[in-house]
Amino acid sequence: MPRIEPFERFFERYDTWFDNNKTVYQIELSAIQSLFPSDVAYSLEVGVGTGRFAVPLNIRFGIDPSVNMLKIAGLRGIFPILGVAEYLPFKENQFDVVLMVTSICFVDDILKSFKEAKRVLKNTKGSIVVAFVDRESPLGKTYLLKKYENPFYRDAIFYSATEVLQYLKEAGFQEFCIKQTLMEGNYEGIKEGYGEGSFIVIRAN
Repeated sequence: MPRIEPFERFFERYDTWFDNNKTVYQIELSAIQSLFPSDVAYSLEVGVGTGRFAVPLNIRFGIDPSVNMLKIAGLRGIFPILGVAEYLPFKENQFDVVLMVTSICFVDDILKSFKEAKRVLKNTKGSIVVAFVDRESPLGKTYLLKKYENPFYRDAIFYSATEVLQYLKEAGFQEFCIKQTLMEGNYEGIKEGYGEGSFIVIRAN
């Protein structure tokens, strides 16, 4: 079962985090924008939450297992769809981009989720963009130490950048572009690769 109970219960707390942490939010958004394809006509965010990333990225569709989160996303102009990453209710070859921001921590099967994203992406030019906190980073290690104090991360599964890349390869993705941010000593900077930053963004085709 998807780990939705805390998101259903604390959806307002989740949404206000972005208002209370605007600097981090904007840094993460900028890192995603640096790899997000331009001139995208048909896009989907898997694990859309309340639409905080989908809206500024002009993503049209958002899928999430939390009804309460989808209600807020819908009010922000996202077409809300109730569902999970492992079973996307779309035909093959539909989307230009599929975005997943930190949602891989909460899926039941990360490989199946990536395979589903691959299935619904357009064969010739479709891209997946995956953003997450690297388990091996300073922030990732802090989350692991304190995960039982946070209702959202208590049942989360954190992955390293190496693991995420391997799952993407197994799902059939290639041509990887990687950016990182939230680096010690250069918190707002965005660099290629991984291993220094806590927040990683990967684009693959």
